[in-house]
Amino acid sequence: MHCLVMQRGHLLQRVQQFLRNFPCVALLGPRQSGKTTIARQIATAEPGFDSARNYFDLEDPLHLGRLENPRLALEPLRGLVVIDEVQRRPDLFPLLRVLADRPGNPARFLILGSASRDLLQQGSETLAGRIAFVEVTPFSLIEVGTGQVETLWIRGGFPMSFLAESDSASAQWREFYIRTFLERDIPALGIRIAPGALRRFWMMLAHYHGQVFNASEIGRSLGMSDTTMRHHLDTLVGTLMIRRLPPWFENVGKRQVKSPKIYFRDSGILHRLAGVTDPEQIQTWPKLGASWEGFALEEIIRIADVSDEEAFFWSVHGQGELDLMIIQNGRRLGFEFKYADSPRMTPSCRMGLELLRLDQLTLVCPGDTAYELEPRVRVRGLNRLIQSGLHA
Repeated sequence: MHCLVMQRGHLLQRVQQFLRNFPCVALLGPRQSGKTTIARQIATAEPGFDSARNYFDLEDPLHLGRLENPRLALEPLRGLVVIDEVQRRPDLFPLLRVLADRPGNPARFLILGSASRDLLQQGSETLAGRIAFVEVTPFSLIEVGTGQVETLWIRGGFPMSFLAESDSASAQWREFYIRTFLERDIPALGIRIAPGALRRFWMMLAHYHGQVFNASEIGRSLGMSDTTMRHHLDTLVGTLMIRRLPPWFENVGKRQVKSPKIYFRDSGILHRLAGVTDPEQIQTWPKLGASWEGFALEEIIRIADVSDEEAFFWSVHGQGELDLMIIQNGRRLGFEFKYADSPRMTPSCRMGLELLRLDQLTLVCPGDTAYELEPRVRVRGLNRLIQSGLHA
């Protein structure tokens, strides 16, 4: 595990750069994705860092006790101060704003949270202009290497799952993770949803992975209202478990899809909830293509290094669609994901290419393939994109 964590140098460098320019930096990512490891590496490199005084783990009752009077505890501290699992004490954000505005910035704050910016809305608003956000995802293909692509796809990127001794041990870890998430982490955020109800919804989403979210249809299947289904989805999006990919709208005079698509952000969690535990099972699973599409889509978004506001899908009812469109430096980059050896242009792809005026369309498939189909259209294996970069 240590060697893989050390390869996360790009995250370490980004956090250290932001700490030089902002009084507060937030590492956001799902629990067990590696935030604490990164924070401890940064703290270890800080001259004179005092872990006994300057490190607060809000899952530790002793550390919570130290913050009974937060101003008295935090105001005297100097240098780097780390606050882990900050979503458990959202009342700290207004105080952090006051401390961040002190002359000379005697302290910098590295805060870690297992929730999105939207779920930590108070912090985002209170510290506006004073805080930078860094998303810490589970391991990605660029970190573990393309030789591990199948393992990463099957097990997902959570370090303890990816590095387990066997596929069965990995699946067992993910099962315990899911239970803890539902029974402890969700209530700790102040969200009141019965664990069993949220798990049934989450399992239902495994069947909708890569599809347009239909709250009414899912609600009828579970005997719940569409409003409840949207609330449950907000919860899983806010805790960084589900990606809600928004639709792109273009003035093309056609009836375009207006609802978002949903994807599991970690393929290992998808496979555990669907009961798929090993490579043999996944090859006969009806959702094989959708699973690989979501896995590849997450990898592309990561290497493109774009925000959630710069990634979309596009679809015209019954006519054409595009799996992913990224707006990068003013260019429109389109991606279609095909679990096939030699993907070809389809009428649907061509419609997206022309109507959306794409600067480039990439058909992404497994492996190391690389060839051009026609002007502005190319085929690239996912491994090739990881090894050579998005534009190679």
